[in-house]
Amino acid sequence: MDSLFLFAHRVENNEAVAYLGLSLAVDSAQPYLQSYLDLLIFGAGGLGFILISLLVSKLLRPKRPNVEKNSSYESGEDALGSSWPQLNPRFYVLALIFLLFEVEIIVMFLWVPVFTDKTLMTETGGSWGWFSLVEIFIFVVILAIGLAYAWVNGHLDWLKSEPKKSDFKSVVPRELYDKVNEKYGR
Repeated sequence: MDSLFLFAHRVENNEAVAYLGLSLAVDSAQPYLQSYLDLLIFGAGGLGFILISLLVSKLLRPKRPNVEKNSSYESGEDALGSSWPQLNPRFYVLALIFLLFEVEIIVMFLWVPVFTDKTLMTETGGSWGWFSLVEIFIFVVILAIGLAYAWVNGHLDWLKSEPKKSDFKSVVPRELYDKVNEKYGR
């Protein structure tokens, strides 16, 4: 069987593979290696296309820097202050929690066809179904524990509650703290 794909040609009868003029022998005892070789060649071609595109665009683009082009741009307005503000970490924590549960949904969608495989169910006498069910139950319980941990520690609260006042008794009089705060405008 011959196949042609983007300068790639494969002849399966005599087990020779030619990609871009490169001839490689594939062992007939391991036909799955052919799929990995196809994937490797396809990935290298994609990476090569990206690198060549970036190199050509770097060589062809005009290089005329000036003060206006090198300045910070924020929706057409001049930047006020630093361009690197300190962001609240709750944005990142909430995004990570979202990604975690999004991946859980994807894993569960992929789990369903394996769970309902009739040949495995008949070959194992139904024990495959129980194994799959227990496996996904453990997976969901671990994620539920993670959700409970995030909930209890307040990572899901968008507005944090007021911090508790400390009962710490300092040896420094309160008047000295007030003088320092007045001096530095705090």
